[in-house]
Amino acid sequence: MSMITEIAFTGMPVTDMKRARAFYEGVLGLKPTMESAGGMWVEYDVGAGTIGIGCYGEAWKPSPDGTCVAFEVADLEEEVSRLKTEGVPVHLDLTDTPVCRFAMVSDPDGNKLMLHKRKAR
Repeated sequence: MSMITEIAFTGMPVTDMKRARAFYEGVLGLKPTMESAGGMWVEYDVGAGTIGIGCYGEAWKPSPDGTCVAFEVADLEEEVSRLKTEGVPVHLDLTDTPVCRFAMVSDPDGNKLMLHKRKAR
């Protein structure tokens, strides 16, 4: 039996903390809840979860091919439209599945982020 009890946080590597914070705070509207490592690690509580961004050089590098964080949004179409206006790259536009609708964008380092809306059951 697994000893894992919850996901503590999801981490995203970044190369430029000032630019990353401008995106996560200024564009996405997240509010920082914790900062450490001399400002090289910042956490944002989102609902019951936490996302952290960290700038650790060659030890942890961004990739467009790795993990994706899915953010639940109130109005998917409005949020995708707003981010397009902000110049955020959209890699997969509005897409439907049987249980949700989503779009995929990226942060300034190319990390993939999903904007997600569950369908009513």
